[in-house]
Amino acid sequence: MTTGTRDKADGRAGGIDVLVVDDDFMVARVHRTFVERVEPFRVVGVAHTGGQAIEAVGALRPDLVLLDLYLPDMFGLDVIPRLRTAGHDCDVMVISAAQEADTVRGAVRRGVVDYLLKPFDFEDLRPRLERYAAQRGRLLTAVVRGQADVDRVLAGAVVPAPAPTLPKGMSVETADLVERALRAADGTLSATECAALTGVSRVSARRYLEHFHTVGRAEVSLRYGVAGRPERRYAWRA
Repeated sequence: MTTGTRDKADGRAGGIDVLVVDDDFMVARVHRTFVERVEPFRVVGVAHTGGQAIEAVGALRPDLVLLDLYLPDMFGLDVIPRLRTAGHDCDVMVISAAQEADTVRGAVRRGVVDYLLKPFDFEDLRPRLERYAAQRGRLLTAVVRGQADVDRVLAGAVVPAPAPTLPKGMSVETADLVERALRAADGTLSATECAALTGVSRVSARRYLEHFHTVGRAEVSLRYGVAGRPERRYAWRA
């Protein structure tokens, strides 16, 4: 287990302290790097087991725990009630490859603020952290004088459903091209491969592919090479 300092008198009093929990040392390091690229988050510690996570929360008092579920000593969701029993009110965001419906329901029942499936990259995590920061800010500054104030605070906790229409600047014709390429692909496509098949630029192909991923019509996987960033690959969700 690695820890940082919990001193907020360093000019970042408005920061959000994070504990990263993952049994894989390399993955934990990557997640730490991702988190620290988003203001005002800072990682104050890293734990690799459930026991270490519980101990670290007691010592570091983080605002948010990024919690993997497949830990060597206990299932990650079992960490949460132990934290509550110990009197810790930190928020928990699950980051895991576990996508069974029962597991997701269990996470919701335990009050997690978000649930992100592995594998993912920075572009997947960043908006979730930003959304959490905004909601946390509303909760910390809320003045409740009546039901309207309660509704205003709670509204930020609901993730809006994606709009059925395309975002501004996207065309139906290009979306159809990218969709057909994805549907016809034998396996997965990268943005570069999709661009070659459709005749659009790689940047445009990536934008449409990410849109389909955001609205739940495409799945993303990461292919790790020898060096550099992992390649994002897309598959149409049947």
